Amino acid sequence: MYVYIYIYVYIYMCVCLYIYVYMYIYVYICIYISYMYMCIYIYIYMYIYMCVCVRTDVVAVTPWLAPIVWEGTFNPVLLDSIYKPKKISIAVTVFAVGKYIMFLKNFLETAEQHFFVGFNVHVYVFTDRPKEVPEVKMADGRQLTVRLVPSSKRWQEISARRMELIQKLIDEQLRKNSDYIFCLDVDSKFHDRWGTESLGGLVAVIHPGYYLDNRSKFPYERRSASKAYVADGEGDFYYCGGAFGGILEEVYLLASTCRFNFEEDAKNGIEAAWQEETSCYYFIYLTDCTSCLLTVLSPEYLWQDFKARNPEVKTIRFSGVIKNYADIRPNV
Repeated sequence: MYVYIYIYVYIYMCVCLYIYVYMYIYVYICIYISYMYMCIYIYIYMYIYMCVCVRTDVVAVTPWLAPIVWEGTFNPVLLDSIYKPKKISIAVTVFAVGKYIMFLKNFLETAEQHFFVGFNVHVYVFTDRPKEVPEVKMADGRQLTVRLVPSSKRWQEISARRMELIQKLIDEQLRKNSDYIFCLDVDSKFHDRWGTESLGGLVAVIHPGYYLDNRSKFPYERRSASKAYVADGEGDFYYCGGAFGGILEEVYLLASTCRFNFEEDAKNGIEAAWQEETSCYYFIYLTDCTSCLLTVLSPEYLWQDFKARNPEVKTIRFSGVIKNYADIRPNV
């Protein structure tokens, strides 16, 4: 009887020892693998860090520790070599409604020279004047599609409907053939590289007119009844409405949220002063502090031609042209 007990105890102790040794080895292997991954991560991070220049004359990091993309803070060759093998496709939306068609040729020609050169790019032109869309020679892998939209008597209506059309385009077309989308103003032109350094989950551009100001001067929506309301003391940056983008799902969420806010405000007789810029800002404002997906671009990515370039702005990549709004906007 006692012999059997001793045997059972012996077997039990052997099993426990086996499990202990097995778990020890398993934990050791896990720690070793984690250490190796950490070393690889640090190596890659340091390699990328050594490949770029650090800017000390500008704010290069957001309060939530996301980088702000300036000239001299990225290595274009390294970034392109990462994305080229992926064969990514970039969609671009541009609205050339009414007299804004006059800016389209310059936009398209300069985009061919500077916007994601060497990558697959599909430009979608929304216009009520399809016969006036200029013929611009495009490189291999780049194409243009014209989508007819109705005219409008008020530029605010054109601006508000933009989100609905972007949402519809993603649903009907882009999910099949695009990885990223950028929504850009047609009354602008490219001057320098705009490429893979700008990619991210959601992409926003700091407004050139306010990047040196404190938040008290930002033209946020201050009416508490509005869906785009931002309280005093809130917000870190003011973003442009004329340039934003990202992966399809993030931009789709932005467009649908902005569209909903437009409609809710309209029911209450509220019209935001800066239309989609105000609503875009509000969406990004809710996103920035909670999401590492946000890529923040410096004012280099949407400057204004009438504005003198400040010393810290080493290059202008994309800029709004000088125009007389009374000549091009239907109700100004």
